[in-house]
Amino acid sequence: MRVWTSLLLVLGGAAFSAGGQFSDEERARIVQFWNEPGRYSVSAPPDAAQRGPWTVRLSVAASQWLWNYDRARGLAKGPPTQNSAPANPEQKEWDAWIEAKLNWDRWTAAQAAHEANNRVLGRSAAFDSPIPQVPGPAPLGLIALAGNPPHFADVVAPLFHSVRFDERMTISYPDNPLLRARYAYYRFPQGVMSGGSRVRELPAEFVDALFTEAGVSASEKKVMAAVSLLEGGFDSVNTYDTGFVSVGFIQFACLKDGAGSLGAVLRRHKQEAPESFQSDFRTYGIDVAENATMSVVDPSTGAELSGAVAALKIIDDKRLIAVFQRAGKLSKAFRMAQIRVAKAMYYPADSAVTFQSGGKTVTGPISAFIKSEAGMATLMDRKVNTGNVEPLPIVVALIAAENGIQKVEDLAPFERDIVAAMKFRKDYLADSSLTQPGPARRPQRDYGSLARHQQSRRGRGG
Repeated sequence: MRVWTSLLLVLGGAAFSAGGQFSDEERARIVQFWNEPGRYSVSAPPDAAQRGPWTVRLSVAASQWLWNYDRARGLAKGPPTQNSAPANPEQKEWDAWIEAKLNWDRWTAAQAAHEANNRVLGRSAAFDSPIPQVPGPAPLGLIALAGNPPHFADVVAPLFHSVRFDERMTISYPDNPLLRARYAYYRFPQGVMSGGSRVRELPAEFVDALFTEAGVSASEKKVMAAVSLLEGGFDSVNTYDTGFVSVGFIQFACLKDGAGSLGAVLRRHKQEAPESFQSDFRTYGIDVAENATMSVVDPSTGAELSGAVAALKIIDDKRLIAVFQRAGKLSKAFRMAQIRVAKAMYYPADSAVTFQSGGKTVTGPISAFIKSEAGMATLMDRKVNTGNVEPLPIVVALIAAENGIQKVEDLAPFERDIVAAMKFRKDYLADSSLTQPGPARRPQRDYGSLARHQQSRRGRGG
C-alpha cells in the first residue's frame, strides 16, 4: 500500500517517489520527536517589550526590482555588499531617484512602525526623524527599463524561533533579517541567518588537523580560511536570499531545485560517514539522494518532500535549518565534507581558462599563471559567490593581446595585474597573511574596468 501511494501522491508539486528515503516508522518517529513539548517555540524578539514589535525592513519586491534593474543594464553579478555603479549621466539621475525613493519609503515605514509600537506599548513618544525629500515621479526611462518601482520598505513584526535539541543545545533565530537598503538578493522574509563560529576564530590546532585530514594542503587551507572570513563558519546558515538554503564556511547553497553544492556536501557526508550522517541528519528528517537532491520530512505532517519543495520547507520551518547548524557545531564528518567539496568545486587551481590571442585559441589551468595565495583567494572568492571566474578569460585575453602571449604560462609575470583586475568582495593583495604575486611589469592598466565594459556590452547584446 505504501509503495502504491508513494507512486501517486503529490503534495505541493513534489511527487513522492517509490523509493522514498524514509519509512513510515521513521516518519512517525521524526514527527513525534519534533512535536514534543518544548521542542520548538515562536515568540516576539527579546527586545520587543522595550522597543515594540514593529520595525522596518527592505521589501522583497524592492530587492527583486533592484536585481531586475541591474540585469536590465547588462551588469554581471557584483559583490552583494556593494551597490552597482551608474554607467552614464542618465543612470546617475536614476540612481539619485532610487536613493530618494528608498529614503522616503523607509521614513514613512518608520513612522508607521513607531505609531504601531506606541499603541502596543501604551506610550505617546513623538516621532522626530527629519522628513526626507519627496522623490517625485519615477523617470520614464527607468520605468521602461526595469518596470514600475514597488514600495521599497515594509513594516514587519519579526518573530523569534527557538529549537531545542536537548538540555545542552537550543538554537534560536529571528526572522525578517536586517539587510542593507539596496540589497538585491533578498527573497524570503521568513528566512533566518546565523554567521556561526568563523573558521579563523576556531583553535588553530583544531582547524589545521581538520583540513589536513580532509586532504587540504597548508597553503590551500590559508586560501579557504581567507575566503570563509566573508562567508561564515562550518555552522553558519542563511535562508533569506537567492541561494534558498545556504550552509557552512563557504555558504554551500541548494538553490531553487533543492540540490546544488549543499546537496553535494550532504551526499559526500552520507557516502563517507554513513553512521554520522544518520545521527546528524536522517534522525531529524533530512536526507539526500545520489543525484544530490535533498529530501526532508515535514516536522508537522510527516510528508516526505524532495527537491524544490524540500528547500522551501527548510526555509519555512526553522526546526529543519537548525539541524544543519547543529551538525556544523558538532559533526566532524560534516565539516570534513564541507572542506572536501569546497576544494573540489571552488578551489580554482585546476580550472581551465580559454582565450584568443593572435588568432589562436589558448587553453590551460589557472595554476599555470596564478602562483600566489592572494591570487587563488581572489579567484575563489568569485567562484564561491558567482559560480565562475568571469571575467578572467577577458582579462587574460586583453593582457595576451597587448603582449603577444601565446602560451598560458607566459601570463605568470602579469599575475598582479590579473589579480587586481579580478578583485571582487575583498582586496586580497592587501592581505599580509597570504603570499603575494610579484610587482606589476609596467604601470598598471585598469583591466578590470575594461573587462567589465566588455561583459556589459555582451550582456546587452552589443
